[in-house]
Amino acid sequence: MNKQNLTVLTEFILMGITDCPELQAPFFGLFLIIYTVSVVGNLGVIILTKMDSRLQAPMYFFLRHLAFIDLGYSTAVGPKMLVNFVANQNTIPYNWCATQLAFFLLFIISEFFILSAMAYDRYVAICNPLLYTIVISQRVCWVMVVIPYVYSAFLSVIITKKIFMSSFCGHNVIRHFYCDSLPLLALLCSSSHDIELIILIFSAFNLVSSLLVVLVSYILILMAILRMNSAEGRHKTFSTCGSHLTVVLVLYTTLFFMYLQPQTNHSFDTDKIVSVFYTLIIPMLNPMIYSLRNKEVKGALHRIWKNWHALPM
Repeated sequence: MNKQNLTVLTEFILMGITDCPELQAPFFGLFLIIYTVSVVGNLGVIILTKMDSRLQAPMYFFLRHLAFIDLGYSTAVGPKMLVNFVANQNTIPYNWCATQLAFFLLFIISEFFILSAMAYDRYVAICNPLLYTIVISQRVCWVMVVIPYVYSAFLSVIITKKIFMSSFCGHNVIRHFYCDSLPLLALLCSSSHDIELIILIFSAFNLVSSLLVVLVSYILILMAILRMNSAEGRHKTFSTCGSHLTVVLVLYTTLFFMYLQPQTNHSFDTDKIVSVFYTLIIPMLNPMIYSLRNKEVKGALHRIWKNWHALPM
């Protein structure tokens, strides 16, 4: 093994979103606004679904965890990215890089299965309404969120450990704005075949299995809706799925655009653009989608606004 391979890295340099100095300040302002709206929106959903007595159905239990996950992976990436816009050198300590990767993987994998749990919840509510409180009990709800968290944590630790226990060749420039697995694999001088295979197999499993649950659930929901005689009933039933379906379409469309593009057109620059969308834009959009499309959430917000104005000044 040559001397370069024995180099002990203490930090990495993140290339960031852009290397144009004139764009640093505008991007900092833009992403500060996006991240702030995301934090306020997701914290608002968590507090609202916890405090409002009318938002205690299983649907809002899952929504609360979705907001927690969105807050988690946007926070794993956002603050460091904002610091790098104003820092002279975009460095991140070795251990912090591993920590960022681990938390990002934990939350992004959990999101897939929470969305599939929400789809199953809608299926039971619409297709088996009489059994809903039995099938989707509080205990079942907790099982449906705890298992994804445990599985995601396990997978996150395995991938992070595999990458950071491998040999880096002294090259410490990551072609990304956060520590992601693929840019880190490009820096390894030891064989990365095993790690790439693990990432490929589990990424395919996570995407396909979670999407399959969503697709089957919505096909059965659609069949149930089409059997309804009343147009008003069909519209009212489908409207309960609108917010979740919008969130699913936005996330999966973004990920499939990223992973199914031709290899000849694939680049880290494209990855960065898509990554900005699903690490910062989607966590900002999700609370807005549920607030604007869900009557009960809008009603809860209206009650809070009304009560706030009723307080003596």
